[in-house]
Amino acid sequence: MADIVPLARPSFLRRLASMFYEALLLLAVLAVLLVLPHVLLGAFAHRLAAPGVIQAHCLLLLLVYFVYFWSNGGQTLAMKTWRIRLVTQEGSAVRPGQALVRFLWCWPSILLAGIGIVWALFDRDRLFLHDRLAGTRLVMINTPRQRAEPNGDDTGGSTEAQAGQAAASSPAVRASRERR
Repeated sequence: MADIVPLARPSFLRRLASMFYEALLLLAVLAVLLVLPHVLLGAFAHRLAAPGVIQAHCLLLLLVYFVYFWSNGGQTLAMKTWRIRLVTQEGSAVRPGQALVRFLWCWPSILLAGIGIVWALFDRDRLFLHDRLAGTRLVMINTPRQRAEPNGDDTGGSTEAQAGQAAASSPAVRASRERR
């Protein structure tokens, strides 16, 4: 049975950087899944979608993107890059309903002058307002290279000598030795 380790929370600046990176990634996602279909519709059907339809399409794409990723692994593409995961207050996986509540609370949290983001500076647990309301939190995750091995080093258990032995036993090195 694994030891329970308290999950570290990412810094405020790390969360902001992740949000900025998420916005850049979403521009690409929306360009393909929002703009392209409407351009094709306009080109082939010679019709433009009403602004309300485009806005609803955009909101639906964002909802599916966030709820899917948050409830299946707890990480969006940007969160994977920044090694941040969304979990419940207890540290377990987020349910789809909880992800939906977080998504719906994100909008006023961000659009009302970022009040829900600034909230984290004053919150006792440093949670964004939408995380507080949804019962979720962001935590840092360790990559395999960062987990300390039983021998006490952080290299994933390999040493320079082991790396040299692995390189010396590679097929290219063996072939050059055979030619000599």
